[in-house]
Amino acid sequence: MQSQPLEALIADRSKKHLNVLMIATNCDGTDVGEAWRAFKWVEAMAKMANVTLITFQRRDRVPVNKQLPDVETITFAEPSCGNERLNAMLKPGYPYFFFKTRQWIKKQQAQGRHFDIGHQVTPAALRYPTPFLGTGIPYILGPMGGSLSTPDAFKSECRSAPWFVRLRMLDRFRLSRDPLLKKSFQQAAAVIGAAPYVGDLLSLANVEKYYLHSELGIDQLAPVKAQRSLAHGNIKLLHVGRGVRTKGLRDVVRAMALLRDLPGVTLDSAGEGEEIEICQQEAAELGVADRITFHGHVSRLEVEALYDRSDLFVFPSFREPSGRVISEALTWGLPVITTNRGGPGHAITESYGFTLPVETPEQLANDVASTIRRFAAAPFHLIPKKIDIQEKTAEQGIWHKKSIAMLGCYQSVST
Repeated sequence: MQSQPLEALIADRSKKHLNVLMIATNCDGTDVGEAWRAFKWVEAMAKMANVTLITFQRRDRVPVNKQLPDVETITFAEPSCGNERLNAMLKPGYPYFFFKTRQWIKKQQAQGRHFDIGHQVTPAALRYPTPFLGTGIPYILGPMGGSLSTPDAFKSECRSAPWFVRLRMLDRFRLSRDPLLKKSFQQAAAVIGAAPYVGDLLSLANVEKYYLHSELGIDQLAPVKAQRSLAHGNIKLLHVGRGVRTKGLRDVVRAMALLRDLPGVTLDSAGEGEEIEICQQEAAELGVADRITFHGHVSRLEVEALYDRSDLFVFPSFREPSGRVISEALTWGLPVITTNRGGPGHAITESYGFTLPVETPEQLANDVASTIRRFAAAPFHLIPKKIDIQEKTAEQGIWHKKSIAMLGCYQSVST
């Protein structure tokens, strides 16, 4: 599907503020994942428009209206099935959210209230119809992501995933056959994809207006410290991510075993989950446990300290819609090794680091190892300084600049 970058739309900030209704199933600046991304988008757009937000309020969480005091917030208590992963993946409370949101919109319209534009930020996956459908409000969906399948060669190592994770295989079928879902995308004033692969999926729904824009952003760049000398092959690698097979930590551990002749290469891992235990066992079996430190769950301050003292961020995730940790690594000026599949492949250019193909576990581990070896051989020749990486990251990644681009999209569809 043909797309254009959202930045191509020019916002006129002299115009009167638009009345924007934003929808997000979860919106929480103290959380991670979709809830955090939704919070950042609402926070940013509230500085550009008159924003009303509809979202779930989670139990035992800071109230949304206290996190966003300048935003009119409409909240519904979130039903929960008790399984956090199931809630995040399937969103069993979405039908209730869909009904309550439509009910609120119709009531407001009956009272004469008008919204210039609707913007549904989450869910990001391409499997949920929008409550805006049929309301008469021109609406934007996105940035959209998700719906990536596991490469065939990796499926045998991902069998511990819960049964409901495999339901994402139905996304392509539903995009082409589910009439309510297809209408949601077809009748959108604009759909925004977080990475090029989303356009391929949306072609099944015959979307007319499609833009490309990352769902991630940064508030500010991390404080720059002196560039490490990387003398004598001493290179500190870093991997940050939830302990699941798809994040690629196992492939980095295997790569370490191919770098025994470079004893100065060490790896720090931050994250918890069953995959961490598997990687610890594999590191011991491969004889590289003494060069890998598994930190488990770490605080925000601790992970920032890891970013600060590392030389190279290695994140060969093969089923990643976007990758917040990549954005964080770039904020700290770290070059990145990742894959060319999903969001990371779109986010990383030759200016930032390296993208690798995803074919088999053996190939991926070999490519990670050979890329680290190249970096060790000539780091200053291959990779720009930290401050150069930060400057390129700031060109489009700062939330303020992203909000201006989104405002341009609002104005283009609200006239």
